[in-house]
Amino acid sequence: MYESDGYPKNEIMYRWQRRAVEVADQRYWRLYQFAFVGLRNTSDVAHTQSGEYVILTIFFDLSRRMGYFTIQTYIPCSMIVVLSWVSFWINKDAVPARTSLGITTVLTMTTLSTISRKSLPKVSYVTAMDLFVSVCFIFTFAALMEYGTLHYFTSNRPTKKSKVNNKTQQKASSRMNLRPGTSLVQMNNIVPYHEEEDYAYECLDGKNCTSFFCCFDDCPLRLIHTREYFFPTAFGLFNLVYWIGYLYL
Repeated sequence: MYESDGYPKNEIMYRWQRRAVEVADQRYWRLYQFAFVGLRNTSDVAHTQSGEYVILTIFFDLSRRMGYFTIQTYIPCSMIVVLSWVSFWINKDAVPARTSLGITTVLTMTTLSTISRKSLPKVSYVTAMDLFVSVCFIFTFAALMEYGTLHYFTSNRPTKKSKVNNKTQQKASSRMNLRPGTSLVQMNNIVPYHEEEDYAYECLDGKNCTSFFCCFDDCPLRLIHTREYFFPTAFGLFNLVYWIGYLYL
């Protein structure tokens, strides 16, 4: 901006000699984090209590280069989110492995978000990078909370083996209550029917055991397949909307 603070408009008049401002060859410019888009010049009049002053303004339009932030922030954050999905293929009984992996990804995302803010101006509004890093942090935190929820509901239910043992003990005790002197006689070579309790499926309440997938031991498998598709699909849709919105809209 060019203006005079001591001489008003009626004493000094500033004007551009040409309508368009010329610059040197852009090939000799050294802007590593920005790309030069163009420039424009304006001529305005500032109205103050002491008078009117002519102001000449020139604007340099720059576009931030994405290479540095893609390598330092976007790719590492995306890789951390994908790494958090590895816990979905680890056995749910491996509590230390899955817990340590989830906590490590969450702490790594926290460190990346702190480092990314140091290279940018401290502003009060949400930037495009803040939105991307925040969503990546939510995905890693959700993966950790998903395992905690799954482990809570599966660990608080009685297992199939314990239920079978309880039924066996109850039937054994009922047989011991038979009156002395009584015996079971086999008639017409018919062998008494015994339920194969070792191979019985313990199902959820209100479920029909005729279906293999209705049993409690197999219901987590259906949940596992659901989360294996939900997290990558949701993250892919977010990236699609994010990059289209910030690059083309």
